[in-house]
Amino acid sequence: MKVNYECASCMLRQSREAIEHATENHEKRMDVTLKVLNFMNENFRKGTNSNKLGTDLHHMIMTETNNNDPYKKLREEGNEIAQRLIPMVNELIEKDESLENYVKIAVAGNVIDFGALDENTDMESLLKRQITRKPAINETKSLDMDLKKAKNILFLTDNGGEIVFDKLLIKKIKEDYDVNITVALKENPILNDALIPDAEKLNIDKYAHIISTGASSVGVVKDYISKELKEYMDSVDLIISKGMGNYEGLTEMHIETPVFFLLTTKCNVISREIGVPLGSPVIVKKNLS
Repeated sequence: MKVNYECASCMLRQSREAIEHATENHEKRMDVTLKVLNFMNENFRKGTNSNKLGTDLHHMIMTETNNNDPYKKLREEGNEIAQRLIPMVNELIEKDESLENYVKIAVAGNVIDFGALDENTDMESLLKRQITRKPAINETKSLDMDLKKAKNILFLTDNGGEIVFDKLLIKKIKEDYDVNITVALKENPILNDALIPDAEKLNIDKYAHIISTGASSVGVVKDYISKELKEYMDSVDLIISKGMGNYEGLTEMHIETPVFFLLTTKCNVISREIGVPLGSPVIVKKNLS
């Protein structure tokens, strides 16, 4: 996805929050803020890939503050929020064990996003509301049909916390469909994105093969992903992609494999591009070839 004028204010808001998480030194905060403004002045241009720009911006902040994981506490908080809601989620699953219900729960988990949303957002209350919300686009039936035909699928994760609900969906797919699942996560921190240790702690490797995306990027960025991930993307029968960052990156790539995007639209730009109201749960299939 290309940058829109609205992306500028969002990136500046994210930068302020990242700087505040990265250092308590006010002089350092001022110095890094000036570098952020200079970076945006030099790099924010029409036609620029949004999540590549965001990736480079956050890496600059991490380098300048000498803090390679500013969102560590928020990522851990996201995991704690999700775990607290598991009893409620299990009750919903007991009432409806359909693939659609598991998918809706995984999409609801995408609201646990301390990058796209203001960090003061009450994530737990928002998540409780989102779980019962009807998707604006729901192509779960198409996903079910494609899973029945698939042998190998790739699952691209997004945020910490959210991955707790992703595990439920991954387990459901593994148990109900004759497929091999590969789950790709970040090896190193960026924002509050889920990391390989988060997946290992949840025992996701019991149901899927875990690989690294090859880069700590905002979503997948075609210039930064590993050769291994690109080979998986080209060879699997189906890709399930979580979150807005992956949407931003994948829509800039040429991919023969069909992609199902599972996300909540948390910004006006992506809401308009998909054609749904802000805050909508979405399960949509796209052909990127």
